[in-house]
Amino acid sequence: MADAVEPQVGGEDEEFTTLGVLGDPVRRALYRFVAGRPGESGREAAAEAAGVSRSLAAFHLDKLVEAGLLEVSYRRLSGRSGPGAGRPAKLYRRAAGEHAVTVPPRSYGDAGRLLAEVVEQAGLDRELQCAAHAVGARAADSGAEADVLALLRERGYQPYADGEGAVRLHNCPFRALAEEFPALVCGMNLALVRGLLAGGGGAAAAPWSAEMDPAPGGCCVALHSKTNSD
Repeated sequence: MADAVEPQVGGEDEEFTTLGVLGDPVRRALYRFVAGRPGESGREAAAEAAGVSRSLAAFHLDKLVEAGLLEVSYRRLSGRSGPGAGRPAKLYRRAAGEHAVTVPPRSYGDAGRLLAEVVEQAGLDRELQCAAHAVGARAADSGAEADVLALLRERGYQPYADGEGAVRLHNCPFRALAEEFPALVCGMNLALVRGLLAGGGGAAAAPWSAEMDPAPGGCCVALHSKTNSD
């Protein structure tokens, strides 16, 4: 007789169910479009980005909302109000929660917190930043992509132009640790991004400089054009 299946640990089954929604390629495309943009996205824009009809996009977007991966709000895009202003549009944005699952179970987050605590208590910020800068430079040197924005996308930063000459990062890949150890992790993050700029041809050749410039809901680092700052 086979052994009974062990019960789920820490909501593992729920995480499998949530992430299983992204098994559909159309939903993945829609999620990446909406989650990778600051602010809200409408059905028309999401459908165009995914290359599907508006009705099909609406169906899959609402499935992503049901799974807790996206959130919705309603707003009149015309800015008008009152009679004749039309119905508010249904808009989507990335949900605040995080979801992750590993098979078999791993605890990299716990290891990261333990290491961060030790580094912070030992005052090894500068050593950590040097190591992060070297990692970034090596990634830029060895990567197939020469464009630093492509390198940032590969690492989950979700860069976007803010319309004022800067490139901001919509996602912080280290958010959980950054909330617990802000000075340590944000300093490491800045050094890593500067390393990416310094690799693949050198910082002098890069058109951007990385600075600590937090944006609400995003990464603490922003890229500013060297041309605009001259």
